[in-house]
Amino acid sequence: MKSSAIKWVWLSLLIVILDQITKYYISHQFALFESLPIIPGLKLTYVHNTGAAFSFLSDAGGWQRWLFITLSSIISVVLLSWLKKHPATDLWLAIALALVLGGAVGNLADRIMFGYVIDFIVVYYESWYWPAFNVADSAISIGVVMLIIDSFWFDHAEVSTHSGDIKK
Repeated sequence: MKSSAIKWVWLSLLIVILDQITKYYISHQFALFESLPIIPGLKLTYVHNTGAAFSFLSDAGGWQRWLFITLSSIISVVLLSWLKKHPATDLWLAIALALVLGGAVGNLADRIMFGYVIDFIVVYYESWYWPAFNVADSAISIGVVMLIIDSFWFDHAEVSTHSGDIKK
């Protein structure tokens, strides 16, 4: 029997813990919209995001909270199922899925507790600013990039248990 990639849920839990600790720290040490420059091009700024990525639907009136809670919950269950069914030997895909799962759950926790996601990392160059993000968003982004790389560059040949043939 093959070992399941579900054992990588520990990485998801680590992401959730790091995400929630950093959000707790920022929300208790900073006033809303307060900024602290770290290095040129990077600062911490405490903001609330009621929308999705890039504040999409942030001014939709409140219904989006329930939409994002529902979507995040469904996505988390699908990712858990995918990890459970996938062999642990495919390390790259297991890590990618665990990162996306951890990020989704980290932001889901915020939406359930507060109705918004706490963002605080701001990257900028001169007058150009990337939207604020957090540890969960970073994990999701890295995981999605890994999934894209996996789908385009890695060969996933399966060995049939019945005939020993290789299937694509």
